[in-house]
Amino acid sequence: MSTSPPLPPGGSALDDRSSGRAVRLAARQGQLSTHTSGLAREQVQANLAILPAALAGDFLRFCQRNPKPCPLLAVSEPGQYLLDELGEDLDIRTDVPRYRVWRQGELVAEPTDLRAHWRDDLVTFALGCSFSFEHGLLAAGIPLRHVQQGRNVAMYRTHIATRPAGPFHGPMVVSMRPMKAADAIRAVQITARVPEVHGAPIHLGDPALIGIHDLSRPDYGDAVEVLPDELPVFWACGVTPQSAIATARPEFCITHAPGHMLVTDRLNRQLGLG
Repeated sequence: MSTSPPLPPGGSALDDRSSGRAVRLAARQGQLSTHTSGLAREQVQANLAILPAALAGDFLRFCQRNPKPCPLLAVSEPGQYLLDELGEDLDIRTDVPRYRVWRQGELVAEPTDLRAHWRDDLVTFALGCSFSFEHGLLAAGIPLRHVQQGRNVAMYRTHIATRPAGPFHGPMVVSMRPMKAADAIRAVQITARVPEVHGAPIHLGDPALIGIHDLSRPDYGDAVEVLPDELPVFWACGVTPQSAIATARPEFCITHAPGHMLVTDRLNRQLGLG
């Protein structure tokens, strides 16, 4: 079992929100159970899909066939829960603020600790997250309304089909950020350089063209206003695997709760985000 480093007297793991390890420790100690948008902005954040080994090959092919919504950062061995390649003392069972447990494709629990649910046949997939490229956007002076308002990013199911693999298929999920046209152009340039965290947007403008009919009612996350002089800008989203998992209806699997990411020790600048 992983151990927690000591805290200073009266200290909290959330005293330093700029550290990926501090965010993980806060989650492990039950001090953080909310979304991770805006936390540890220097560190790469990751979506999670944790599946029985019998399905891992099919899911790996699903990710390879759908790299925009499912960019692979790491894959564990069966039963492995300490992922040293992503961070020091990183325990996948405890270090995410909130998880989702699924049985037969139905959501059955949203725990903050997986130790009671862990199995020796589980394979962890860590997938790139748009919260990482937000660092590059903010560094370029592009405002992000959900960050300013302390909200989770808005996410929507689309009518864009993913490429199937085995039992895994379903619609792409996207995240949306409203931007002025000049900022949207710059955002395309910045995010196109980082395919490891979804790359360039898949759509700008009219949401109905990708099957979204009401921006005020996201399927996941929190709605934000789109002002008259702004465009909604849509990126492929790592919640897409949850849609594919719901369609595949595996007997058991685990994902992160939307917006509640694994914060790694990898640096965004290593991906090309300054």
